[in-house]
Amino acid sequence: MSDLVRAGLIQQRWTGDKESMIANAVEAIGKAASQGAQVVCLQELFYGPYFCQVQDTDYYSYTEGIPDGPTTKLMQEVAERHGVVLVVPMYEVEQPGVYYNTAAVIDADGTYLGKHRKNHIPQVKGFWEKFYFRPGNLGYPVFDTAVGRIGVYICYERHFPEGWRALGLAGAKIVFNPSATSRGLSEYLWRLEQPAAAVANEYYVGTINRVGVEPLGDNDFYGQSYFADPRGQLVGEAASDTEEEIVVRDLDMAKLAEVRDLWAFYRDRRPDSYGPLAEA
Repeated sequence: MSDLVRAGLIQQRWTGDKESMIANAVEAIGKAASQGAQVVCLQELFYGPYFCQVQDTDYYSYTEGIPDGPTTKLMQEVAERHGVVLVVPMYEVEQPGVYYNTAAVIDADGTYLGKHRKNHIPQVKGFWEKFYFRPGNLGYPVFDTAVGRIGVYICYERHFPEGWRALGLAGAKIVFNPSATSRGLSEYLWRLEQPAAAVANEYYVGTINRVGVEPLGDNDFYGQSYFADPRGQLVGEAASDTEEEIVVRDLDMAKLAEVRDLWAFYRDRRPDSYGPLAEA
């Protein structure tokens, strides 16, 4: 990994149909690449509305196979065309009736590297995710990409410190957190949790949210996508809370060693004392 990685986040508004959402995302990836982005992440369930505001089996039709589905194949072509690493969150079908909230990771040459399946699944008003998704069963993978080792932690998972730490222990230098989160419920946490995770685990976090109110409910998605560095500081400004935006920032990888030498959290961990955490 070079000392400087230029990374991008794509913050979108629901257009009304899957095809135009995908087209908009492909266009936005091209714009990010034209700004020099080497790795780009899309928002949670990027090609659909956030249908978890309701419980309706019609939305099972948004599922695709990963990596054999059409959107993964398309994004492999896009990644190769622009020479960018892509994190692509989608609604995955493993077999009939078995669905996951998943993000595919594609290298800059178009190679499919693997996927993260969301492990922590909420079931509260406006976020009826257990109706749609099984909990992930792939753990917390870290992917070796053209920009170095990256991890993915999806939306609600950000409330759970264990997965953040697992990704750091596996060597992640950048962790992407694609989300669909709305005003009222958790907005006050948005600029607290991810910078705190970046500090505690001494890596960069890129966190993405969608924008707008969608026809399925009154959830007002507030955008504000941003990167946080391992000191917990935002890299540049956060994105708009109302408009679509492409966020491209330079991440200084040399800062990781600097912060780890200063704070030495990994040195001072006491895993021998943590047994009861996994037994509770």
